Amino acid sequence: QVQLVESGGGLVQPGGSLRLSCATSGGIFSINRMGWYRQAPGKQRELVADVTSGGTTRYADSVKGRFTVSGDNAKNTVYLQMNSLKPEDTAVYYCKVEWGGYQWSSWGQGTQVTVSS
Repeated sequence: QVQLVESGGGLVQPGGSLRLSCATSGGIFSINRMGWYRQAPGKQRELVADVTSGGTTRYADSVKGRFTVSGDNAKNTVYLQMNSLKPEDTAVYYCKVEWGGYQWSSWGQGTQVTVSS
């Protein structure tokens, strides 16, 4: 059974940094893409950033230049380095993994990120 375990969320002041990690288990082979989405209260879940196994990245315009996504294919782990955090970055952040030629996907349980003074 595929499992995604996220860590690294928490409370941080505006301008601060956090690093999220998401490790997969359950025997997934040939992951195609891993990434991060977020959902703020009353809003739809949105893509934050993701990375393919080949290293191609995508970012939401709102986080470009502040967030960096990276993947460790050997460990089936994806990271999200978040710098210069703003109150509007406050949300539950979810990890997503896609495999099998993008046919299959699974989500993590979510980790809360709160940016507040």
